[in-house]
Amino acid sequence: MTEPERATMRTIRFHSHGEPADVLRLDDATIPSPGPGRIRVLVHACGLNPADWALCRGLFAGALPRGIGLEISGSVEAVGAGVTDVGVGDHVLGTADYAGYGSAGASDYAIMNHWTPVPAGLDLVAAAALPMAVETAVRSLGNLGVAAGHTVLIHGAGTTVGFAAVQIALLRGAGVIATAGETFAERLRGFGAKVTGYGEGMVDRVIDIAGGAPDLVLDTAPASGVLPDLIRIAGGDARRVLTISDFEAALQLGARSSFGEDATLRHEVLGEFAQLAAAGRFTVPVARTFGLEDWREALDVSQSRQVRGKLVVLPGGVALG
Repeated sequence: MTEPERATMRTIRFHSHGEPADVLRLDDATIPSPGPGRIRVLVHACGLNPADWALCRGLFAGALPRGIGLEISGSVEAVGAGVTDVGVGDHVLGTADYAGYGSAGASDYAIMNHWTPVPAGLDLVAAAALPMAVETAVRSLGNLGVAAGHTVLIHGAGTTVGFAAVQIALLRGAGVIATAGETFAERLRGFGAKVTGYGEGMVDRVIDIAGGAPDLVLDTAPASGVLPDLIRIAGGDARRVLTISDFEAALQLGARSSFGEDATLRHEVLGEFAQLAAAGRFTVPVARTFGLEDWREALDVSQSRQVRGKLVVLPGGVALG
């Protein structure tokens, strides 16, 4: 184990629940020591997600203060008792322990509870963009029952989860129809998906492409009132539709949602997709990077719902617009 050269660090966290812009602040905090089964890393990159803002509003409420930034890449600084698979100086990617240390990944240093080595050839910013998109997509496709030979519609394929889900479903042998805007349409077609746009006529276009109702539908777009259309696409069978966002509509319409399914997190798949990413066979797009002190700008961009890819904070690096 090694000790950092200084006793405090910068961290973005909240001391009470409320709107993120009101409760978040850039604090100085004591650098945490890893408990059993945990590691501390010097954070290189931290992905930001809508889940961070939900934590500020009280999702999974617990002891305060609490940090944001659930997915990170960095270099190992110290290891807790029982950790034998990594050592000081190793590069890792994975998830921050946001609940137990009063800080999380949007910090100079972070405690990790799940990690995998960063393979040679995988950039650390690209590595930090993987964990939540990969885990959510794998778990959602698994809960929905997508398998080789199925035809699945992935609605919202321009989101990071949707973009990941398209690639994963194709890798698993399914046929994919994707709804997306022009930003990522050609890239999605390049993976092998059949792509159509949103808006008027979407139901008929998807059914025409599929030659009937697709077997399954995964909704990864922000809640927008489109769930009735997705059920129509599924031939009227709401149980063939799973949403990761529109929970209220799912409850009303009888569709499935991620809150009603197996919630076992699938962190064990991160190594597989890190290797695929290093080999150029899988990617989660990064839209912009920000310095840690520019977190308010990152929040504004995230909440604009105009993001085209992952937003990433670089505590010690150079941000790219």
